[in-house]
Amino acid sequence: MFVDAGLSGSKAHNRPGLQSALSAVKETGGVLVVYSLSRLARSTRDTIEISDQLDRIGCDLASISEKIDTTSAAGKMVFRMLAVMAEFERDQISERTRVALAHKKAQGERVGRIPFGHDLHEDGKTLLENEAEQAVIEQVKALRGQGLSYA
Repeated sequence: MFVDAGLSGSKAHNRPGLQSALSAVKETGGVLVVYSLSRLARSTRDTIEISDQLDRIGCDLASISEKIDTTSAAGKMVFRMLAVMAEFERDQISERTRVALAHKKAQGERVGRIPFGHDLHEDGKTLLENEAEQAVIEQVKALRGQGLSYA
């Protein structure tokens, strides 16, 4: 069993567990069994490249959730459609997160760490300007305007 706990499935090459699983399957000539295609990769290109890589060396890919059979043309078509859907799901999550964070920021709410020049209001959401730090920011801008570097 190979696990990439806490890692995004958006890039297959950044997942040591997946790379180890692929190496093991190549060495044994067996089958790569995944819980679902969305757990294998979230990129259509990565999913299809992994499948093609396995096919070239005579290995198979099996998905428990989708009951994939890539030995037939219809099975390959279903496999590719599911790969596209997994990437679409990842893109939608990313888009919704980006929109939600932009909305919070536009409302003056904290997004991530408290930026220099601000303090967190007691409500735990709203950013308040810190006058002393704002003065430093203005001084930096003025010096930068005179041609000095940020350093």
